[in-house]
Amino acid sequence: MVPKRWAKRAVTRNAIKRQIYTVCADFSQLYPQAAFVVRLRSGFASAQFVSAVSDQLRQAVRHEIQTLMQAGAKEA
Repeated sequence: MVPKRWAKRAVTRNAIKRQIYTVCADFSQLYPQAAFVVRLRSGFASAQFVSAVSDQLRQAVRHEIQTLMQAGAKEA
């Protein structure tokens, strides 16, 4: 779930969702029968991430999701 208040532009929200899908697919071996709920809880400022398709935004989102998925794998 990527609400408008944290990512104003639709293209940014869609880019974030694509990164979530990609990272979840990478971790599908660790979680064979799992459903995930990922909720954005802080913003991605357009001043910091000028373009929604920038490598900087993609890396920031990917790193955050990978960290969460690895933490969940350790707990399971």
